[in-house]
Amino acid sequence: MRGFPPYLLSSNRPSTNSCTAAILHPVAGRLNLLLPPDMSFTVEERGAPNSLSFRLFYKNAEGKYISPFHDIPMYADESQNIFHMVVEVPRWTNAKMEIATKELLNPIKQDVKKGKLRYVANVFPHRGYIWNYGAIPQTWEDPTHKDGDTDCCGDNDPIDVCEIGSKVCARGEVMKVKVLGVLAMIDEGETDWKVIAINVEDPEAKDLNNISDVQRLKPGYLEATIDWFRRYKVPDGKPENRFAFNDEFKDKDFAIEVIKSTHNSWKALISKPSNAGELNCKNTCVSEGDSCHCCSADEAKAAVDMYPCGKAECVPSSVDKWFYYEKK
Repeated sequence: MRGFPPYLLSSNRPSTNSCTAAILHPVAGRLNLLLPPDMSFTVEERGAPNSLSFRLFYKNAEGKYISPFHDIPMYADESQNIFHMVVEVPRWTNAKMEIATKELLNPIKQDVKKGKLRYVANVFPHRGYIWNYGAIPQTWEDPTHKDGDTDCCGDNDPIDVCEIGSKVCARGEVMKVKVLGVLAMIDEGETDWKVIAINVEDPEAKDLNNISDVQRLKPGYLEATIDWFRRYKVPDGKPENRFAFNDEFKDKDFAIEVIKSTHNSWKALISKPSNAGELNCKNTCVSEGDSCHCCSADEAKAAVDMYPCGKAECVPSSVDKWFYYEKK
């Protein structure tokens, strides 16, 4: 079996070898879904890296295509409040990769603005993303629900996670994380929760159990996180983001309740018989009693085959540019 291509570990610039299958580590999940006991996953590259066609599709241990949005269980261990995290963006990289919530099978792809691939700017002193960034599956921030704490509606995406362990993860990796706290960001008038978590296999995980431990053992990291989220869109001409709770992080218990709330929103979304707006809710593993959006094997294969393999394109040199401006 093949391992991750080197570019997935530390670089913005992939090799020219595309359409590889990367083996992800086994993860344990709840058996409330029609998934095999072996909860390992693979990702299959399609399209051409660094292009509009690039996609990462997921398969389970049986080789069945699945949706990382709907088919990977939220919990890795519910009794211990351990969650699954899908890594969209490895630390220190700039490509704004995300679960494609509006596409069949919800592959990971690069965000597009005005017809061009989106890269986050290097706003000094931050180089790319300063954590492994991703999402918790089977969650959804409902854009029709106004949050009582933020007074804003959700952003229509799975809830985001900043994983703060020492390992630079691979794009597409599925890991088990321990939740430590949460930041309530207000992004262009929408609630955009940012969960702070750590890989349970990280050497520091045993010492980090709440947001106060992060402040104590990683001084400056939470302040840098706020600074990053506040300013990362400014080079694109956007205003600074703001935060609820006077820019303070909420603790582990608060974060878990937020995650559970977004999970309930997802369950309501996936049980609707009609089309859920622009979101694609088709899945291959959610049990029939929980979903009206079953995707056949033939339909799933056709969705993958839409993206033939191709040679990697070059990353624009502008990705390496630094931006400086005075903090307000």
